[in-house]
Amino acid sequence: MTIQSDKVVAMHYSVSDAAGNELDSSFGGEPLVFIHGSGSLIIGLENALVGKQAGDKFAVEVPASEAYGDRHEELTQAVPRQLFEGMEVEIGMRFRAAGPDGREQSVIVLDVTDDEVVVDGNHPLSGIDLTFAVEILLVRDATEDELAHGHAHGIDGHAGHGH
Repeated sequence: MTIQSDKVVAMHYSVSDAAGNELDSSFGGEPLVFIHGSGSLIIGLENALVGKQAGDKFAVEVPASEAYGDRHEELTQAVPRQLFEGMEVEIGMRFRAAGPDGREQSVIVLDVTDDEVVVDGNHPLSGIDLTFAVEILLVRDATEDELAHGHAHGIDGHAGHGH
């Protein structure tokens, strides 16, 4: 069975940046299990999986534009420190904040001074070309429940699930 929309896929992966630094890996842990085409993967990786089957091992380079997008400098801004009154703000902290369009977005603290806090609304991997090493473990039909819920219920489709 090959990977296509509405198939459950179980796979191991590792992802590295252009310098070869490993950023994340499921090897040695639990595999990633998802319904293909449900939007749970970056588009570049999802497209590379189409037509693959259990047992396939491959590497794929995904440009930033098909991963977490390009960086947008306007999403990095200094905000008054007084907005964080009563909080111990530290570099690396994450918050939910209103973006330029008024919608909530995640931001990460880049710098803290006495007067301001510099936050970045870009995804931490935006602007980075990624390389994935992938091993496909399983491809199966999604159950009706999984399709209705929009996500896989484990490798066998029957994992304890509280819906």
